[in-house]
Parts: sequence; structure tokens; C-alpha cells
Amino acid sequence: MPDNKSENVDLGVLEARVDDLIRTVDALKNENSTLRNQQKNLISERAALIEKTEQARFRVESMIARLRAMETRS
Repeated sequence: MPDNKSENVDLGVLEARVDDLIRTVDALKNENSTLRNQQKNLISERAALIEKTEQARFRVESMIARLRAMETRS
């Protein structure tokens, strides 16, 4: 039959482990939230860059078309 002191030590160790797990879960929740915000920002940034690329492509294609039109007139 285990004595009370041994049970108290085991309970103390278990409490410490549970506290560590709670801290770990909290840290992971915070990290997860930060990563989700970063992902959202990167998705927005990517969409803006795609839009700028499309605008630049349109302008370049327009310039090429004007140059070709000038070439055929000459």
C-alpha cells in the first residue's frame, strides 16, 4: 500500500505535467493564430501582385500592338 507522501509526490509531478501541457497548448494556439494572420496577409499580398502583373502585361501587350501598327503604316 503506497504511503501518502508518495501519492503527494506523484500528484505533484502530474500537476506539473498538466501545467506544462496547458502552457504548451496556449503557446500553440497563439502561434496558430499568428500563422493564420500571416497567411491571410500573404494571400492578400499575392492577389495584389497578381493584379499588378496583369495590369503590366496588358500595358506591354498594348505597347506591342501600337508598335506593330506603327510598323505596318510605315
